[in-house]
Amino acid sequence: MPAEKKAAAKRGKAAAAVAPAPMDIVVEDTINISDKDVAFEEDLLRNPYSLRHWLRYLDHHASSPTAQLFVVYERSVKELPGSYKLWKAYLDLRRQHLAKRAQPYVKAQNEWEGVDDCYERALVLLHKMPRIWIDYLEHLMATPRITKTRRTFDKALRALPITQHIRIWGLYLGWAKKIGGETALKIYKRYLKLEPNHGEDYVDLLVSLERYDEAASRLCKMINSEHFQSMHGKSHYQLWRQLCDIICGHPKDVKSLPVEKIIRSGIKRFTDQTGRLWNDLAKYWILLSHFEKARDVYEEAITSVMTVRDFTQVFDAYAEFEESVISAKMEAAEAAEAEGEEVDQMDLDMRLMRLERLMERRPFLVNEVLLRQNPNSVHEWQKRVELWGENAQKVVETYTKAVTTIHPKKADGKFNSLWVNFSKFYEDGNDIASARTIFEKATKVNYKTVNDLADVWCEYAEMELRNENYDAALQVMGRATIPSKQKNIAFHDETLPVQLRVFKSLRLWSFYVDLEESIGTVDSTKAVYDRILELKIANPQIIVNYANFLEENKFFEDSYKVYERGIDLFGYPIAFELWNTYLVKFVERYGGTKLERSRDLFEQALEKVPAKYAKPLYLMYGNLEESYGLARHAMSIYDRATKAVSAEDRADMYQFYIAKAATMFGVTSTREIYERAIEVLPDKDARVMCMRFADMERKLGEIDRARGIFAHGSQFCDPRVAPDYWQTWHEFEVQHGNEDTFKEMLRIKRSVQVKFNTDVSYITAQMLQSQEKAKAAAGALGSGDAMQTLDRMTAGGPGEMAFVKSKAHSVQVTHGDGVESAEAANAVPANPDEIAIDDDEDL
Repeated sequence: MPAEKKAAAKRGKAAAAVAPAPMDIVVEDTINISDKDVAFEEDLLRNPYSLRHWLRYLDHHASSPTAQLFVVYERSVKELPGSYKLWKAYLDLRRQHLAKRAQPYVKAQNEWEGVDDCYERALVLLHKMPRIWIDYLEHLMATPRITKTRRTFDKALRALPITQHIRIWGLYLGWAKKIGGETALKIYKRYLKLEPNHGEDYVDLLVSLERYDEAASRLCKMINSEHFQSMHGKSHYQLWRQLCDIICGHPKDVKSLPVEKIIRSGIKRFTDQTGRLWNDLAKYWILLSHFEKARDVYEEAITSVMTVRDFTQVFDAYAEFEESVISAKMEAAEAAEAEGEEVDQMDLDMRLMRLERLMERRPFLVNEVLLRQNPNSVHEWQKRVELWGENAQKVVETYTKAVTTIHPKKADGKFNSLWVNFSKFYEDGNDIASARTIFEKATKVNYKTVNDLADVWCEYAEMELRNENYDAALQVMGRATIPSKQKNIAFHDETLPVQLRVFKSLRLWSFYVDLEESIGTVDSTKAVYDRILELKIANPQIIVNYANFLEENKFFEDSYKVYERGIDLFGYPIAFELWNTYLVKFVERYGGTKLERSRDLFEQALEKVPAKYAKPLYLMYGNLEESYGLARHAMSIYDRATKAVSAEDRADMYQFYIAKAATMFGVTSTREIYERAIEVLPDKDARVMCMRFADMERKLGEIDRARGIFAHGSQFCDPRVAPDYWQTWHEFEVQHGNEDTFKEMLRIKRSVQVKFNTDVSYITAQMLQSQEKAKAAAGALGSGDAMQTLDRMTAGGPGEMAFVKSKAHSVQVTHGDGVESAEAANAVPANPDEIAIDDDEDL
């Protein structure tokens, strides 16, 4: 029994040590301690400040009723009030118990406040623990106690170090947005002192609370701050866009800012968004019901924007604004008529006329935009003139403004065409004096190119021609072509004004000479042509035209001199065309009356002519001799031609020469020509020449000569490339030969096949065989002389140098007998593809 008394005494002491139960937990005044708890209680009596023993005791009561578990937690935190682990577990358990009951603060106020009391007691010593503060604040945010929650947030910020504030501010700002009102604004203002770059969130809050004036002011400060950086990655223009949306969307609420100045500064700053910003400014005045100011803004915008895109935005908004005003006026008029009131019809008509006038102005306004983009655009200025149509005053004003605005060197288009059209406008109005005045001014403009000024002078003269002032036209061109007093002027010298270089413009002189030919005299025309030649600006067409003009006026010798001057002035190939024309005209006129002079001219032409241009001149020269001279002279010319013409024309020239020789001196006279042609011409042309030569001999009955020619030509006729040659020879032997000559032809064909054999395996085998023998001979003889080695190889057995001999082999034929040399017959190598035909084989 003494043991039971001791246990009872211990249980009494434990019960006495139990702290008062919390308000939200109903417990008995005394807690019965079971036998299982005795061991834990004895350990706690011995070690009341041991966290490990309290945690073991709490684990033991993990499945106990909540009230009893709370009592144990209260005893533990009373003994260890600075233990974060015990307080965190206890507070989490209290919040979980409250969440399970799922009762709002209004119905379970005592329970909610009991948890508040626990957090307050915990924070007495754990006020530096941000997790405890965060849990407490989340607990308070679930209740409608705004003031207490706000004060608790403030306590947390004061208690925690600055490095931990960001964790509290995240909850604080979220809760502020939720409750809104003045509290939220003041909270955000405090936060901006810590993080000024988060002003965008504050602006969004202000907009959501409809505090537009303050939101716009805050945005202005952010935009004007050089150190501000958007936390949301917004560009400077996006902030401007947000400011304009706030200002223009709520103009009556924004009173502290100079709205018009702000938007106009944005127009100057963001040049790629001017159309939208102008529309924002006009919208601002429209919402304030200042319609006239809005109209002024639209007018200013459509006359100042620089791109068609911005103009389209502003113009469409302007037209929509006018249409909406008219619609509102018409609805008001209908309502007034229904009520029997008087309607102001004049105001409505005026607005309709204004809208119609706006639509009529659109092409002019678009043109103005393009001219603002590029004031040097000749096309757009001309288009503006066309827009004015029959309005003479506006046309003159536009032309005047165009020629004074455009910079001649920067003109986009033909600036001279604008001057010409300006003058034609006066000409069409029969004001010739004013047209001349415009042309006189146009000739003093320093254009981009000399040809532009030349075109102006030509148009000036054409105007005088259209009005039948022929002398004036000639005077104009005479003034235009006056040489500059400055010497050594280069036509392409861009540093000099075009007025100093225009006298060298071929376009100007061409027009002048055409004008002289049409209405001038022969002498004046010749003078103009001579001046062109003196200035050395003539082209081949000028030479031909001058010569034709003199020829038409019976100045034949002068025309020939012009050709000669042109030939001296130009080189080949132009000189060839001039010689060709000159010689044809000379021969046609004089024929054989001045044969020596004609020969002299041809010799001059052929003296420096390139080979590619020589053939026509030689043929023309030979034709002259045939027609008016001696046949032998013609033959000598043709003979010279075969040597002087280019390689491409040589075969044709030989054929022509042979034909002429046969016609004049008989067929037999062509033998020497044939032989020389075969010797000179390349293999392809020589083959054809051999066939022609042999055919000629056959017709003359010289069969042996023909056979010899065939044999001679076979050396450059590969049977695989030129089968027609061998077929012709075959037919010749069939008609005129015998068994021996036919065999001889076949033997020659086999030898030629070997010579032209291009079989890769055959060549490779022969090369390898000769290389092996050469190496063997070199090894046996040591470092002897190479020529001696070659001689020894040649002196070896038959077939050792068959490949070398086959390369050096050639068929030689004696004209007339058709007998092949013995060396050629013995040098024929063995051919693996050869068709064996014995000498005694019956053919």
